[in-house]
Amino acid sequence: MRKDLIPNRYPQHQGASSNSSSSSGTPQPDQCGDSVMAVTLEIKVEAVDYDKEGSVLRIRGKNILENEYVKIGQFHTLEIEPHRPFVIRKDVWDSLALDILKQACDPAASADLAVILMQEGLAQIFLIGRSITTTRSRIESSIPRKHGPAIAGYETALKKFFENVLQAFLKHLDFKVVQCAVIASPGFTKDQFRDYMLLEAERRQLRSIIENKSRIILAHSTSGYKHSLKEVLDVPSVMALIKDTKAAQEVRALKDFFSMLSNDPSRACYGPKHVEVAHERMAVQTLLITDSLLRNSDVETRKKYVNFVDSVKGSGGAAHIFSSMHVSGEQLAQITGIAAILRFPYQI
Repeated sequence: MRKDLIPNRYPQHQGASSNSSSSSGTPQPDQCGDSVMAVTLEIKVEAVDYDKEGSVLRIRGKNILENEYVKIGQFHTLEIEPHRPFVIRKDVWDSLALDILKQACDPAASADLAVILMQEGLAQIFLIGRSITTTRSRIESSIPRKHGPAIAGYETALKKFFENVLQAFLKHLDFKVVQCAVIASPGFTKDQFRDYMLLEAERRQLRSIIENKSRIILAHSTSGYKHSLKEVLDVPSVMALIKDTKAAQEVRALKDFFSMLSNDPSRACYGPKHVEVAHERMAVQTLLITDSLLRNSDVETRKKYVNFVDSVKGSGGAAHIFSSMHVSGEQLAQITGIAAILRFPYQI
């Protein structure tokens, strides 16, 4: 992402993203002989849809720019595409919007963590970025039981399963972007897979694995399902590797909150009214809030939460904005989406 904020004109942002951005429609040809024409449109956004599995952002709204191909007032859906310039205009660029731009323009924003969650017959590959956790691949295989005459079939099926996971690993992990890869499972599945992967890497001369094997670490998880991601991010060795990433900071802040709620409940609260009262008493030391609250469709509600975050920071407190697309953000959303650790005991 690149940004050029243009002063003394309509409040706007110009940029081009290496991940997803575009405001020009590119029709796809249906038959041989059809021509493709790039058309620049300006729409007033009415709906935004993000497909986190496919990493596609779709923006729907009415066209407000005179155009011979698309009438003014006609609804149109744009797909934001990588490496294409775009302009965003807003009546008000609040602190949250500017902070999001700053983060998107930071090269460190692309410093992802890869997690391979496994159990026999199931593996999922996740990429954990600054603002989103995406499922890049899911591999499922039927593994026969290990005992009795089925043992030969077990070994064959397990090897085939590991090969499928290895192929997905090679396809979806780029160590130029990923800081480290964590393989996690219950039992010894993770160890068996790593041994298989390193052996095959030497045999096939898979340079991306050979040159980065020190960045592939093991961790315990109770399952191969997504809810086990939080367990992996809590592992000290993993936390040390990703300590400066937003995902790790969110996990740490949420862990501190629940620890305070358990050990000293008078210094922790959650829910909009309780947190607001605590802040009025200058008691909020650390604010935890989901980005979905800050993107509320009601303008006044959104302004209230943005001002709340600014006020906490202004009074010397810390504010963590949790991505609703991380497991920690999902967990915070289950307790209203807003919580606080207090400077001093306070009964609300």
